[in-house]
Amino acid sequence: MSEIRIRKAAGTWVVRAGGAVLAESRNALELSEPGYSDIIYFPRDDIAMAFLDATDRRTHCPHKGDASYFSIVTKSQTLENTAWSYEAPHDAVARIKGHLAFIEGDYVAVEQL
Repeated sequence: MSEIRIRKAAGTWVVRAGGAVLAESRNALELSEPGYSDIIYFPRDDIAMAFLDATDRRTHCPHKGDASYFSIVTKSQTLENTAWSYEAPHDAVARIKGHLAFIEGDYVAVEQL
C-alpha cells in the first residue's frame, strides 16, 4: 500500500473558479501521496455544489478507489472534469469520503487564506 497521509489542512482554504469563490473551508483535508503534489480535499458542505455538474468520467486509483468527476459551470464557461471525489474510498483513506478536490489551472485556483 502506498504511504498516503491525510491530515487536517491548517487554516482556511478557498477554491476560486473564474474569479468567484466556489468553496471556503476551515475543515479541509490535506492528502499527501509519494510522487504527487499534496492535494486539498474540501467537505461538500463547504462547496457551492449548485455550480458543479457530475460527469460520466471515472478513474481508478489502486490506493484510493474509484473517482467520480464534476465540471464547474460558471457564467461564461463550463470547466470540464475539474473536480473529483471518491464516493466509496478504500478504508485506508476513508476520511476523504464526502470531500472534493480540484484540478488547478488557468481558471481554477486552490489557495490558503
